[in-house]
Amino acid sequence: MSNTPRDLLKKKLDQLQCHFTWRPQKETIDLEDMLYRLEDAINFAVKYQATSYNQLAFVNCLQGNHEEAIENLEKAEKILRENHKDEFERKSIITYGNFAWVHYHMGQLVEAQSYLDKLEMICKPLTDGPRYTAMIPEVYGEKGWSLLKSGGEYYEEAKECFEKAVEEDPDNTEWIMGYATVLFRLESFSGTPESREQSQSQKHLRRVLELDPDNSVAMVLLALKMQRFKQKKEANKLVEQALQKTPDFPYVLRYAAKFYRTEGVMDKAIKLLKHILEFTPHSCFVHHQIGMCYRSKLNAPHTGHLNAAFQHQTELIRQCKYHFEKACEYRERSGTLPQLDLANFCIKIKDYSKAEEIYRNLMKLEGIRPENMQSICFHAGSFEMYHRKSESNAINLFLKGLKIEYDSYEQRKCRKELEKWADRKLRRNPHDSKALGVKGFLYQLDGNKPKAIEYFENALEFDHDNEDYLCALCELRLSIKGQNDA
Repeated sequence: MSNTPRDLLKKKLDQLQCHFTWRPQKETIDLEDMLYRLEDAINFAVKYQATSYNQLAFVNCLQGNHEEAIENLEKAEKILRENHKDEFERKSIITYGNFAWVHYHMGQLVEAQSYLDKLEMICKPLTDGPRYTAMIPEVYGEKGWSLLKSGGEYYEEAKECFEKAVEEDPDNTEWIMGYATVLFRLESFSGTPESREQSQSQKHLRRVLELDPDNSVAMVLLALKMQRFKQKKEANKLVEQALQKTPDFPYVLRYAAKFYRTEGVMDKAIKLLKHILEFTPHSCFVHHQIGMCYRSKLNAPHTGHLNAAFQHQTELIRQCKYHFEKACEYRERSGTLPQLDLANFCIKIKDYSKAEEIYRNLMKLEGIRPENMQSICFHAGSFEMYHRKSESNAINLFLKGLKIEYDSYEQRKCRKELEKWADRKLRRNPHDSKALGVKGFLYQLDGNKPKAIEYFENALEFDHDNEDYLCALCELRLSIKGQNDA
């Protein structure tokens, strides 16, 4: 093992808690989209500017812009010194860790070591643990916000960070708000434990408002939760109150618009969303929401003169396509839902080649949330089944979605399509080996081994050398033998 000064320094840097040692890296985030979102956060979320400058410096470094990274870290340090004089050292741990890493990447080893020395002096009285870091609420909290901004696949880890921060600092609204936000998002995913306890985020959002009654973001998020629980009167009141307090704050406007879109008040939602675009023209979220509003208007019944209705529909199609495409422009990895909506819209206007291209690119994604991949399999499979008339491709896609071991609504939709197809095929031809094999797999998934064996044996009668059926049958028989022996 090499023991050059650079290698020895790298071993120390790997011990740090900062953006360079946390999981999200260049291959797992949409850098350009992240860049725009962090710049927007710096411009509008003044309270969290230092945190955003820290993460922006990390993105700068990933893009090879080291000088810019140093400038942004200096801005973060200045904000912390000015706004958090009494807590500066605790809050500077991640900033100094990032400084050390950027200097290391620039080949400035002496400067990198100087920041490690500063960290050692700061952390020594705070912890008995690692030499160059301290696992305190400020570190857990900033890590939580960073993971939250990096994509859905990091939400569970972000939740753990906020839990630890809140546990040690239970009245800190920044950490409670982070915890409430990540719970709010996890509750919206099918298959998560949080989706089965829909009111957890509501409890913590109310706690934020107890401590900080003017927190308008907490108001609109709470309103969206209450809307889901049919508490519409109080929800409407909260949205109106939030808009009065911060009429030009993009984070409030976007959730208020989502609230009105869900209520079916499309014109009001579109007006708010287009207002946000004046401040944040590159927002994937905003363009996606506008696209969904126009899609709802497109699906609504049209009245009036035929020619006028046609022109109106043509304009809605144009707007819908434009905004879905803009939503997909910067989020190739994390924007799976906008891309699925764009693909479905392309199918609606019979642009099948574009839809096929979108599904093909989505199927190549790795490391995304399991329910998102299951959703991709379901939509791509439905496209193959009902528009390309390719049953074989469709069944393979539905099976792929079903085989992802994650109990979600999307997985159940894949299963329903397989059951429907297999039953239909077997009614027409009881000897259809593919359908028999699918039924065998479904019974195997349910733990009904005798039925699964029966169907795989029947399938092999008509497809003697099918390796998938032979392997499944062998596995099932060995399993039963092991149970009998036991």
